[in-house]
Amino acid sequence: MKTVLITGANRGIGLEFVRQYAADGWRVFACCRDPEAASVLNDVAARHVDQVTVYPLDVANHKHIEQLSQALAGEAIDVLINNAGVYPPQQGDVFGKTDYDAWAYAFEVNTMAPLKMVEAFIRQVARSHRKVIITLTSKMGSIADNRGGGSYIYRSSKSAVNNVMKSLSIDLSSEQIIAVLLHPGWVRTDMGGPNGLISPEQSVAGMRQVIDKLKLKDSGQFYAYDGQIVPW
Repeated sequence: MKTVLITGANRGIGLEFVRQYAADGWRVFACCRDPEAASVLNDVAARHVDQVTVYPLDVANHKHIEQLSQALAGEAIDVLINNAGVYPPQQGDVFGKTDYDAWAYAFEVNTMAPLKMVEAFIRQVARSHRKVIITLTSKMGSIADNRGGGSYIYRSSKSAVNNVMKSLSIDLSSEQIIAVLLHPGWVRTDMGGPNGLISPEQSVAGMRQVIDKLKLKDSGQFYAYDGQIVPW
């Protein structure tokens, strides 16, 4: 049975990844900060008792990541999905009113945590069949695509993780591990808001198609959910 680990699995895109992978017969390690409050995720796990396991994980806490890796030390993880992310308060992400504490936290979650996850789970990924690492990013992290300005905190944290994963794709190539960045689209979630252009179901279905087709030669690429290359 193929295995996927998903961070930020209690809502939105992460929750939809859990639903779809479980429905397709995968074993799912679903991680979120507060499992007791994740009622919908727990309902999904209850419907797939032999497949979905929910684990507490705050990706901003490196000890939590290390503890979870130790708990899953004997596992093989075919696909590791760094989905957990934060969007800073809008009022603190405009020129002249920058919330620097929020900026630091955004880098902890959006940039540092994905690398720490890979460092902690590299053995589990390396022993799997698929050997795929996915990090959800955003077109807002694309320098070439930035036509609107603003959003300094969010844009910079995503641009930074793009570079982190590009470097990882090079450093891990000798182990035949694929590291790819995915832009999920503007999705109707708590983070994306009600005006998003696509549903979580559409976004995740598209991203899973991209993931399923990945080859080692694709490592280091920046794809949109529909398979299109996103400019750096």
